[in-house]
Amino acid sequence: MTSTSVFTALAPYGWDEAWADSFAPFAADGLLPGRVIRVDRGQCDVVTAGGVVRADTAFVTPHDPMRVVCTGDWVAVEPGGNPRYVRSYLPRRTAFVRSTSSKRSEGQVLAANVDHAIVAVSLAVELDLGRIERFLALAWESGAQPVVVLTKADLVPDATGLSYLVQDVETAAPGVPVLTVSALHGDGLDVLRAIVGDGTSVLLGQSGAGKSTLANALTGEEVMEVQATRDMDGKGRHTTTTRNLLALPGGGVLIDTPGLRGVGLWDAESGVGQVFAEIEELAADCRFHDCAHEAEPGCAVLAALDAGTLPERRLDSYRKLMRENQWIVAKTDARLRSEIRKDWKRRGAEGKAAMEAKRGHWR
Repeated sequence: MTSTSVFTALAPYGWDEAWADSFAPFAADGLLPGRVIRVDRGQCDVVTAGGVVRADTAFVTPHDPMRVVCTGDWVAVEPGGNPRYVRSYLPRRTAFVRSTSSKRSEGQVLAANVDHAIVAVSLAVELDLGRIERFLALAWESGAQPVVVLTKADLVPDATGLSYLVQDVETAAPGVPVLTVSALHGDGLDVLRAIVGDGTSVLLGQSGAGKSTLANALTGEEVMEVQATRDMDGKGRHTTTTRNLLALPGGGVLIDTPGLRGVGLWDAESGVGQVFAEIEELAADCRFHDCAHEAEPGCAVLAALDAGTLPERRLDSYRKLMRENQWIVAKTDARLRSEIRKDWKRRGAEGKAAMEAKRGHWR
């Protein structure tokens, strides 16, 4: 098969000249390029120029969970064999990573080589702005452009109420497009199609957020099973159980993911900073460069809080995510753990001294 025919066959899945150049050493060894469309227990489905093949990932399954093959990877697969093996994968341009639920400090790659991270949020239940901020921190950290899609907009009874909900999310998502969509009536889908039609997008969100319904609407087919959500809390069962990569008819690639119960941060300080850009901007004017925005004199962040220009909820959320991220990083960084302990001791000593000073004043 010629390089031209390979390019033509794989272009709908995101193959381009840069990927072809990166794959050249593997092509010289007789391996075939392909993109992973599904991973399941050490096996993966790979779309190649000759069609979809099943391949074993035993040769590229290290102890580090961050380096295992995942949906969205471009891989070098053997031209034949039973079983057929993936021999390597190309360096990732972006990777959406969360911390695992294990007690060990490990990251889990949910999707690779993603251009847009679509955070689906259901309007059938009360908005959880803190969770949206958490998703966005991971999205920014991945290198992808986040987009918030408010689904089930048809369930909001009036336009004014919908406008207020959008404003609340826009406040929690500076610099991020916020779309309202009703897959039932088709409202807002044209704008979303224009976004996902360029590059690779991953659908993220809790179960019941309407991701599978969106996937079906964007592909124009019933490619994903859809189940009803519970009336009491809007939650659904995990309809999608694996991450699936789909080529869209109008161009672009979509990765649908299972509903995520837990979204732990994984070394996402930069992403948190982008979600809370207004706080980072204020922090640049604090008197001390290592200001923790707790009680330090000359803190521009606390001044904005007192002035009412910074919502307390935003600052609380920022503190929570920064502490969580610092803890995750510290679990694998002994030097940082030591610095954190010293900082805790220093703050404790300062607090004790302040209390002693108050007692002396009271006497």
